[in-house]
This record gives sequence, structure tokens and C-alpha cells, in this order.
Amino acid sequence: LGPATRAADVPDYVTRGGGSVPIRYNGSVARLAIGPQVRRVARRFIAEGDFDVLHIHEPNSPSYSMAALRVAEGPIVATYHASATSSWPLRVALPVLRSRLEKIRGGIAVSEMARRWQVEQIGTDPVLIPNGVDTSLFRRAREQATGAPDDVPEIVFLGRLDEPRKGLDIFQRAIAELDRPARVTVVGGGAPRQAAGVDFLGRVSDAEKARILGRADIYVAPNTGGESFGIVLVEAMAAGCAVVASDIEAFAAVCAADTGRPAGALFPVGDSAALARTLRSLIDAPFTRDALIDAGTLRAADYDWGSVAARIMAVYDTVASTPGEKVRVSR
Repeated sequence: LGPATRAADVPDYVTRGGGSVPIRYNGSVARLAIGPQVRRVARRFIAEGDFDVLHIHEPNSPSYSMAALRVAEGPIVATYHASATSSWPLRVALPVLRSRLEKIRGGIAVSEMARRWQVEQIGTDPVLIPNGVDTSLFRRAREQATGAPDDVPEIVFLGRLDEPRKGLDIFQRAIAELDRPARVTVVGGGAPRQAAGVDFLGRVSDAEKARILGRADIYVAPNTGGESFGIVLVEAMAAGCAVVASDIEAFAAVCAADTGRPAGALFPVGDSAALARTLRSLIDAPFTRDALIDAGTLRAADYDWGSVAARIMAVYDTVASTPGEKVRVSR
């Protein structure tokens, strides 16, 4: 792994992979480790690890995962996160990659979108297991929230301010149309903006993020696309927020929108007026907001690591079924 900063403390079980370079991809920035040292580090890590299972993420990405897949053999599991609708570079590289991808004994997709992309682009059909979330961290944040209940609700946006697909412009237009008293908090990296009545907090730690969600009333995710999951939605549900999200496929799935008890209120993607109407309805009807919170709490439990980890372990058991077999370096 590569820590976010040079000064970051990491547990003893984390091996620093070295530096990385930012690459624009899918409306965001992916940090990739590239160069001949990547293969050397991956080879040494695997040779010295004596691993029963090698679990890599995004083996299609030209970084440590791809390097590890190139040099390793044995019980290998891969998790797929991406859900881009098409990828011509991948199609060009697929003839070379296919022999390496065939080493993977167990595939996991974090969402139906990610699974479908693998089926269409690669021809594999991974099992669907969502991302896991430590829901207890966010649940405790709600329980530890201090201060008397406030009649003025707090609405939170969380996402990078300089990535248009995160939808900050849509959020700000909706707030301008809200016509209801509310405390508005924006959390995320990037240059803060000037907006009356909006508190820009910048980038925060995971603990601070949990504290903010634990005190908030409504969490808004106005993303315009480029998402295959929605971890922050689950975190907000676990923290006891009413979730309002754009109706992109990934968010609709997390919010169980097609069930009798949706865990989030959806609005048409890009429609700031519809977002403002949804926020007004939740502010004006606390009982509706509370029902959404209750549904979200139940939904978040589906993504708790206690449940997700057991499903991943079942995949490990399947791929490591030969007694005594270890992950080894390819000859």
C-alpha cells in the first residue's frame, strides 16, 4: 500500500509500496505506481510472504495489483470495483492480459455494475460481494453526539470540491433554492468556495468524518456518475443520517430503491430543483425523515464487515482447497 502522506503511520502488517503518480480517470484522479521497481517489490513481497491466498484489487489497473498477478501463481482472488461503460485501452491490452487474468481463481465484484462490466469487457462472471464498512464507528459517533437537539437541521455534503462528478454545484444550487432554515456543511479536499451560510471544512480525518455524520440530520450525495458503489452512503446510514442521493444506478442499489422500504430518497441526477424539493419535504416532515433513518440503519447492517468478511472468507476457502498449497512466485 501507499500511505496518503509520507508522515502517515501504518500498522506493522502494511508494506509500503513506494510512490505513485496521479492519473486522470473516470472523472477523478487515480494514483498508480508504475515503473520497473513495482514488479521487483511485488515479487519480493510474494516470495517472502508465505501466503495462503493472494487477494488483489483491480487487476486490470496498471499498478501493484497487475504486477502481483504477473509474478504470482496459486490461490489468487481478485476484487473488481470499476464500472466504466467501455474501455478501449483495456480491449487493446486484453490479448496480453488474458493469460494473467486466467490465473484468478476467485473473482469478486463490489456491485452489480462492476460485475456487469467484467462480464461485458473481460468475459468473467465474479460473485457479488459489496464493499465492507465498519458501521460501529459511525453508530458510536451518533451515540456520542453531544448537545441538545436542534430545531435547525444540519445538511452535509462530502466529496472532493474540484471533481464536477461529485455534484457540489448541484448541491449549492439546491441549497440556494431551499427556502428553509438549515445548517449546511461541506467536507472535502480542494479549494473552498465562498457561499453564504455554508461551512467549508476541507479535508478531514476518518474520525472527524464520523463525528460530522454522527451529528448531522441529512446527508446529500448529488453525484452525476462514475460511481460503482457508494461507501459514504452506507457510512451516513450507519451514522443515523437521512440519505438523499441522485438516482444513478450505484446509489439506487445501495439505497434499495426498488424495494418496499427504500433506505434513501432519490432525485433525478443533475436536477437541483428536485433536490431542493426533496430536502424541503424531509425538513417539513420529521416523521418521514425518521422513517428514512430507520430504513438506512437496517440497510447499513447489510454492509457491515461482520457480514461481508464471512462471504469473502468463503471465497478464500474455495480457492485454497488444496491442502498445503501456497501462493508462489511464477517461474
